Amino acid sequence: MRLLIVKTTSMGDVVHALPALTDALRARPGLQVDWLVEQPFAAIPALHPGVQRVLAIAWRKWRRKLLQRDTWAAIGALRAQLRAQPYDLILDLQGLLKSALWARQAIGPVAGYDGASAREPAASWFYARRVAVGRELHAVERCRRLTAAHLGYEYPGTPPDFGLAPPRPGWPTPARYAVLIPNASRPEKLWPEARWVAVGKRLQAQGWTPVVLWGSQAEQTLAERIAAGCNGEVPPFLKVGEMAGVLADARCIVGLDTGFTHLGAALGRPTIGIYCDHDPGLAGVTGPGPVASLGGKGQVPRQAEVLALLEQQIAACRIQPAGP
Repeated sequence: MRLLIVKTTSMGDVVHALPALTDALRARPGLQVDWLVEQPFAAIPALHPGVQRVLAIAWRKWRRKLLQRDTWAAIGALRAQLRAQPYDLILDLQGLLKSALWARQAIGPVAGYDGASAREPAASWFYARRVAVGRELHAVERCRRLTAAHLGYEYPGTPPDFGLAPPRPGWPTPARYAVLIPNASRPEKLWPEARWVAVGKRLQAQGWTPVVLWGSQAEQTLAERIAAGCNGEVPPFLKVGEMAGVLADARCIVGLDTGFTHLGAALGRPTIGIYCDHDPGLAGVTGPGPVASLGGKGQVPRQAEVLALLEQQIAACRIQPAGP
């Protein structure tokens, strides 16, 4: 059976869809899976051994240049890839109009949420098969239940297995380190810089070098200030796959509500997610290790809350504080 998964963006959403793939491969041995995803996040499904082919879409770039010939040539090339062979099922885990329209570019029956379940109800008009999935469920469970319903197996109800096989770090990491992720796409998500320094100092006292991640020039400046305040380190610019390698070997991760924080949790690392702009409820940090989500809309976590939770994670890992 050939399956195309459509889950294009954002990074956290792509991570949250991975357990559905693991479930499907266990329930349907021999399943052949391709995945359509936005180019910046293509490395994430590629880390799952069950994905045979990753098809990269650059819609975020294309939509700004729709009148250019190169854009239409790129769109045509992707459409040809999607139509190279028919699929037995095309599963839109996104539930948006744009994802539904791209799903329809491939050859095969398109399946997704019903109108009451999709994030954009009109997306369901483009599906040949529809099922209801509660909107009150966590994003991971929604994807797992939708996939089980359309592939015809019972929802397993087991803890989510993200199935990732991360590469080695693309940067010579310290021997013992923890990761801080203080940057986000919007300023409303940010946590005060001094609090990051305090967390970094606690990690340093534990004997773990704080490694502060970044993804743009402005973010690099903030990362360098935080690292300077807690004797941490700042890596060079890393691609998503290289970043996954760094996250996978970290003793623990403390990060904002960003894709890399969700990726670190999916890789099994003890992870604390800091939410300053919206409630974590349906998209909280999820993974097999000790994980927690703090804060919410108008509820910026206090420094003491994060440090107390960090102490719990250190204890759970049974790692004694470093000596003098």
